[in-house]
Amino acid sequence: MAKLAFLGLGVMGYPMAGHLAKTGHEVCVYNRTAAKADAWVAEHGGTSVPTPRGAAEGADFVMACVGNDDDLRSVCLGDDGAFAGMTAGATFVDHTTVSAAVTAELFAIAAERGIALVDAPVSGGQAGAENGQLSIMCGGDAEPYAAAEPILQVYSKLCRRIGGSGAGQMTKMCNQIAIAGLVQGLSEALHFAEKAGLDGASVVEVISQGAAGSWQMANRSTTMLEGHFEHGFAVDWMRKDLGICLEAADENGASLPVTALVDQFYKDVQKQGGGRWDTSSLIERLRKMG
Repeated sequence: MAKLAFLGLGVMGYPMAGHLAKTGHEVCVYNRTAAKADAWVAEHGGTSVPTPRGAAEGADFVMACVGNDDDLRSVCLGDDGAFAGMTAGATFVDHTTVSAAVTAELFAIAAERGIALVDAPVSGGQAGAENGQLSIMCGGDAEPYAAAEPILQVYSKLCRRIGGSGAGQMTKMCNQIAIAGLVQGLSEALHFAEKAGLDGASVVEVISQGAAGSWQMANRSTTMLEGHFEHGFAVDWMRKDLGICLEAADENGASLPVTALVDQFYKDVQKQGGGRWDTSSLIERLRKMG
C-alpha cells in the first residue's frame, strides 16, 4: 500500500479520497475548510493536516482536485505548498480541470525539484466519483503514469495516458466541447417536443434507442423535462471550462463556433440565476424565451 495525500475534498475529491482509504492506502488529506477534512477523517480514517505541504510530506503520490488555475497554484507553490513537502521521485497527480498553461508551468517547476507531474482530469461527475466509475484522461511522462495507474484505477472505470504533459487537459477540453453541443441539442429536442404538444417521456423512450441516443439523454432527459437541475456539474464550472477550451482554440487555431455559442447560452442561464444549476439547465433558457 502506498502513502498518499489528497488535496481538495469537494464533491469529487471527498469520495475519490474515500475510495483510496477503503482500499487500504495510508491517506493524509488537506482541505481549505478544515471542518470538511475533519469530517472525512471521522468517516474514512487517515489523517488531516492544515497545509498542503504537511499532507505531501513523505507521500509517494499527491493527488489534487481543486477548483481552478489559481486554486491549483495555491496548493502546489509557496512555503506551505505541496511541492515544498514532496521528496524527489514522488508524483503529483492533478485531477483539476485547468488550463494547459498552468499545467505546463507546474510541470516545469516540478521537474526542477525532481517531482513528476501527471495531469489527470476526470469525467463522470459526482455520481462517477461516488461510485468509483470515473473516466480519467492523463498526460505526462510514461514511467510516473505507469506507477500511478494502479492507484487511479481505484476510482475509475477507464484510465488512459493520452500523451505527454498537457495531453490530459487537452482531452478534457474535447470532453467539454462535446458535452456542450450535446446538451444544447437535447435541450432543443425536448423544447420542440413540448411546443409540439408531445409527451416528452415517450419521445425520449423512442429516440433514445436510435442514433439520437446519448449519455446525456439517458441520464438527464427526465430531470430536464421535470425542471430539476440540482444534481450535476454546475453552469459556473462549465463556463470556466469552456473558457479554457476557447482560449486554447485561439492558440491552436481550432474552430469552435458551436462551443462559443453555447458558452453564451450558459451566460444567459447565469443571468437567470442558474449559475449553480447543472449543465442540463440549458433547456430553461429556451423555456424563458417562449
